Amino acid sequence: MSAPGGSTDAPIFASVELVARIERAERDLLGAAVAARQDAPGVMARPLGGGLVVWTRPGSPLNKLVGLGFAPLDEGELEAAEVALAERGQAAQAEVATLAGFGVPELLTRRGYVLVGFEDVLGRRIAPARAPTPPPGLQVRRARPEEHEAWVDAVLTGFANPDDSVARQEHDVFDRAALEQVFRDLAAVPGLERWVAVWGGRVVGGANLRVDGGLAQLAGAATVPAFRRRGVQSALLEARLAAASARGADLAVITTQPGSKSQLNAQRAGFQRLYTRCVLV
Repeated sequence: MSAPGGSTDAPIFASVELVARIERAERDLLGAAVAARQDAPGVMARPLGGGLVVWTRPGSPLNKLVGLGFAPLDEGELEAAEVALAERGQAAQAEVATLAGFGVPELLTRRGYVLVGFEDVLGRRIAPARAPTPPPGLQVRRARPEEHEAWVDAVLTGFANPDDSVARQEHDVFDRAALEQVFRDLAAVPGLERWVAVWGGRVVGGANLRVDGGLAQLAGAATVPAFRRRGVQSALLEARLAAASARGADLAVITTQPGSKSQLNAQRAGFQRLYTRCVLV
């Protein structure tokens, strides 16, 4: 049986191979974002244990260690990465998948890392699908170059006004200026598409799509508060899934805060929780 948008209902088994595939895509997305700023002072993207340690600018959500646990991690290299972050005024924050191996969780806790939060990674199979029809009055499409500022404003406004009963975890709280810089850095990532929802000539929502080796990464989705409950997010999701299908993607993934409205919406749209990332600082 197929759900709307062409996904299948069969359970997805989150094997080590699948989790490693998703974590590599996350690592590569972060690396591409850093590459766009490689000439800026202090910028760092250093390979580490199959993953990456990144620093882009003070206070950026991109400053972290990702993708660890799927290749051996040398403790000396980890210490060097921690020192490099400390020199930039940044505590080391590692996002570690629950299926991470090679002794990484034990090594981090032995070195004094503390668990501060979680992220859930959800997935949905992608099957051939026709482009969906958005609600009357709503247009969903790839963003045009001249809509860059409108996209940023809509998404930042949506993020600043979360539609959630779950309190944000401290590690995931950033001010508007920091988030704006992240969106501008990501804009330079090759293959990253910006999508807009337009109502009455106004950009009222936005989202990102990146297809990496058959894996569709869905991120950055937000709606201006006044236009919520009108099907904007569902339309953005279905449009991106159809586009990913046309590009040959077989799996879509999205990251949410556990117990959040975003997670509920994703599960209603056919996404299944695959695994959790532990956030350690």
